[in-house]
Amino acid sequence: MRKVFSGFFKTSTKVISSVLVCIGLVGIVLVFSFSKPAPKLCSPEICEPKSPFVVTGVEIPDSIDFAGERVPVENFDVKESLERELLINSYWHSQTLLLLKKSTRYFGVIEPILKKYNLPDDFKFLVLAESGLSNVSSPAGAVGFWQFLPATAKEYGLEVNDEIDERYHMEKSTVAACKMLLSSFNVYKSWTMAAASYNTGRQGLNKQIKRQYTANYYDILLNDETARYIFRIVALKMILNDPKKYGFEISKKEYYQPIPYSEITVNKPITDLAKFAFENGTNYKILKMLNPWFRSNVLTNKMGKSYVIKIPETGFRKFKKELPEEDINRIEKQSEQLVQ
Repeated sequence: MRKVFSGFFKTSTKVISSVLVCIGLVGIVLVFSFSKPAPKLCSPEICEPKSPFVVTGVEIPDSIDFAGERVPVENFDVKESLERELLINSYWHSQTLLLLKKSTRYFGVIEPILKKYNLPDDFKFLVLAESGLSNVSSPAGAVGFWQFLPATAKEYGLEVNDEIDERYHMEKSTVAACKMLLSSFNVYKSWTMAAASYNTGRQGLNKQIKRQYTANYYDILLNDETARYIFRIVALKMILNDPKKYGFEISKKEYYQPIPYSEITVNKPITDLAKFAFENGTNYKILKMLNPWFRSNVLTNKMGKSYVIKIPETGFRKFKKELPEEDINRIEKQSEQLVQ
């Protein structure tokens, strides 16, 4: 009897323990459930997660001009073409931001030359469309900020050879571009058409004028590049003139500043431009950066022509001293041994 009672007591104890554990777990669940904050009742506009940035359209003003000539934005094709370029360049953040930064370094050089040759100030934006304010080279062989082909460059007075290529010379190439644009304006009596001819060439533009019975840029069907050309220039003008309106906010200190320099005039050969740079307190890299029209490491100058060379002002940039000649020779010899 005692054994039966003992077994019954043990079984009851286990059952009671199990029940208590279950009750405890249920209690914990209920406590956590009721302690949760009540769900917020709000509109989708408030509660739905927002995008990290907002993509919007661009406003096309009722009145816009290029070089003082009105852009007829009331025409649907003109408005849509301008809108395309505005959207592309306002949302191509990296490229347009770089153009903004570079503009303060180079516009100060271009603007006085345009003024001297009586060209509208808007032609400084043509350089952005041509080269992005860089000394680039095209597959067709056009180079420099103004993208001159060799024959055209020579026609307008630029020196082009293995040692010197003045298509890379900022001031001289800008003068050549002014002369070319003035010549085209005298033909078309329109700055817009002069700019279009700069892109496609007079011969190609004249062919389309004759074929389509109109000399109005906005009425002519042109190849895709030239058809977009003026609109791209106008779009870049709008953005650079009012960057904040198109989402670009940069402080003044972020803009690239002009590089201060002095000038040295030489009319004799230079046998080693790197040595010349060192003797004048700079290095070969910076010398070529300020004078990209040097296309070789020597200047034979057989004709005794005078060249003006830019040298950065003292203290503008720190330069490391050249390696001693014995170290240069040692490095060269070790490199040759590694190659062998």
